[in-house]
Amino acid sequence: MTADLRLVVFDVDGTLVDSQGDIVSAMTSAFVALGLAVPERAAILGVVGLSLDVLMPMLAPDASGATHAQLVQAYKDSYMDARKQQGAAVSSPLYPGARACLEALNSDPNILLGVATGKSKRGLDKLIEGHGFERMFVTQQVADFHPSKPYPSMLIQAMADAGVEAHSAVMIGDTSFDMDMAKSAGIRSIGVAWGYHTRDRLAQATRFADSFGNIPDILTELWSTQP
Repeated sequence: MTADLRLVVFDVDGTLVDSQGDIVSAMTSAFVALGLAVPERAAILGVVGLSLDVLMPMLAPDASGATHAQLVQAYKDSYMDARKQQGAAVSSPLYPGARACLEALNSDPNILLGVATGKSKRGLDKLIEGHGFERMFVTQQVADFHPSKPYPSMLIQAMADAGVEAHSAVMIGDTSFDMDMAKSAGIRSIGVAWGYHTRDRLAQATRFADSFGNIPDILTELWSTQP
């Protein structure tokens, strides 16, 4: 492994892009299609980041496994239909400062960027294409190939892909699932203020960012000290 390289892994929904409108709409459509009571908006946003097969039983605890599977498919279909109609840049806009932060980090030859998301590969591919990020991320970890967050599999694979050790990697996310995943993987984390979990739920974060403009300085601070 190369000691000089650093890896910054971003969560997607609630961290890089604000997709809550599409998420709530697609979830509502899925539950209505199956004749089930629609969960509260706060409940839906509270589980964003988990894989669909994990979060559906949380939102519909009395439903059968077969119904959960139907909900997952109905959600995916509704979400992709909305994205097809609007385009990823409209349906899942970047948060203010996200692009500038990514481009600044990406311009440093010693920093590699990655993503770790509960999205499917198909969903992430469409999002990356929509925002023109095809060459931005050297490692892309999705729900298709890993257990759900907070299991550390995504981050372990991301570090292997990038060729860095845990002390040179940082996870940036908006949920407790991201922070717990980072802790389980033995890496440090930055919780963000603009996502779907409140600050009190991000207690496991190593540092906290109020804006994308804070992130480069926080990373410099973290990497100036050993974990």
